Amino acid sequence: MNPIQVRKIIVFFAALLIFTQVSFAQIEERPRPAEWNNLVPGAKFIDLFQPIPPIGKLTADTWGTATVKPRYVDNGIEDNEWSYWGGNILKGEDGQFHLFVCRWREDSPKGHHEWPRSIVVHAVSGHSMGPFKVIGEVGKGHNPEIYRTADGHFVVYVIDGYYVSESLDGPWEYSKFDFDQRDRPIIEGLSNLTFARREDGSYLMVCRGGGVWFSKDGVSTFNQVSNERVYPPVDGRFEDPVIWKDHVQYHLIVNDWLGRIAFYQRSKDGVHWKTDPGEAYMPGITTYEDGTIEDWFKYERIKIFQDELGRAVQANFAVIDTLKNEDKPNDRHSSKNIGIPLKAGMQLELLNKKAITPKTKSIKVLVKAEPGFNPQQDLDLASLRFGASEEVNFGRGAKVLSSQAKGDDLEISFEGKGNGFKEDNFAGKMIGKDNNGDMVFGFSRLPWVNYNPEILSARKPEIDKEKGIVRVKVENFGQIKSKKAKVIVEVFEDGKSAFTSEGKVHSLDPFEGIRIELPYDQLIPLGSDLTYKLTILPSNGEMEMLEGEL
Repeated sequence: MNPIQVRKIIVFFAALLIFTQVSFAQIEERPRPAEWNNLVPGAKFIDLFQPIPPIGKLTADTWGTATVKPRYVDNGIEDNEWSYWGGNILKGEDGQFHLFVCRWREDSPKGHHEWPRSIVVHAVSGHSMGPFKVIGEVGKGHNPEIYRTADGHFVVYVIDGYYVSESLDGPWEYSKFDFDQRDRPIIEGLSNLTFARREDGSYLMVCRGGGVWFSKDGVSTFNQVSNERVYPPVDGRFEDPVIWKDHVQYHLIVNDWLGRIAFYQRSKDGVHWKTDPGEAYMPGITTYEDGTIEDWFKYERIKIFQDELGRAVQANFAVIDTLKNEDKPNDRHSSKNIGIPLKAGMQLELLNKKAITPKTKSIKVLVKAEPGFNPQQDLDLASLRFGASEEVNFGRGAKVLSSQAKGDDLEISFEGKGNGFKEDNFAGKMIGKDNNGDMVFGFSRLPWVNYNPEILSARKPEIDKEKGIVRVKVENFGQIKSKKAKVIVEVFEDGKSAFTSEGKVHSLDPFEGIRIELPYDQLIPLGSDLTYKLTILPSNGEMEMLEGEL
């Protein structure tokens, strides 16, 4: 065999090895945009992860690869008999922290792939970081997420159903949600759902595929309002969404497992989302205050623990030390739930009442004091920048002019130059440092922005050729009574406009719907190959469109 033949064989097997590895791992490292190199600390959600304080004692006498030892086994929940996955925390009226997590026996014949037969359990701890101790079972299910409805009931969502109880201690009753897709395609099925309660007690839900749904109380029918996924416009394979709402805005994190990157998004109403630059999380985020590193192979099922203002103060993950296929029964591999503290944002109040524009001369922001934080003494004022996140995240934005004490709080005056606010901004952002050189950040509402708009949404129109009318059902999924709105239906035949019909819909209460009839010239000949574009123009909300086949 000559050298050229040998070289060809080597190249062939090298290519085959690479192909096999990529196919097996099912990953496609997504390149980061070049501008991300210019992000400052505090711009990315991943910047908020903090070192883990001591929780019990470090130990190496436990399961796991060398990359996750030694570690605090008292962080979250783990033991040698069970593999744990998913789960989130609520703080109870008893002052205890309640974790609802699923598990299966570590010695199950299928190893990690026993997860479809997992059981949801209730565990408690005196600290949000653990250690958690199991005190009861809820029932069969996987990927749980617990939330509390406005009437005081507790709901534990699991794939394909939910449990409900009047008490965190049960008894739990199993049921199934009703879903109304409202003439829209369900994006990638209804699994791995995540929930956020709105001010009026209604619920926003995002499904794994990125569809947005609303329920009047978090238990009754969930109604789909999105026409396409709300995730970033990349060719990703998305899973593990988590949403939460704080005193400023809605937040969403979703993981693209194929591109190995998690994205962070924000919204004023839960329907229209803005993607912030930078990674939300990735392997390597688990560090200890003493410098110890836990290098888990996978981080999945992120959940957020919130404080009284709704701010994210802790992230919980399901983690595993190796490939899932390599987690066998009675071996040294397993999975657990861990908690990682998050840096909470400062409480900010923008004092300007009129909309900020490029012509605004000065911007006043009140930074509020709270336990452990004195803005009058702790902030490095020269480092602070305020404005649109698109500017501040890159070290730009308005600079400090002056400051003055307001009780325990601090009022900071920024120059107007460089604020970057545009019509699509719904929150101001501040980034800087404290006097120790550590990053600080915070979001503020913009007083001129409507954070509680009407959310009008229509179903697929129906044409009655005999009467020459188009019937359209319009519903309001906002939290306020809507005002009159214009409805426009344009019908196309073979791609060409056949007719346009307009009408108005009167005001609707939240979760109220009405069917309206729009006239058209019934003498217009219409075939069977028809499509439509339906537009709603509300007076106090964003334009909504729906397109499809008739």
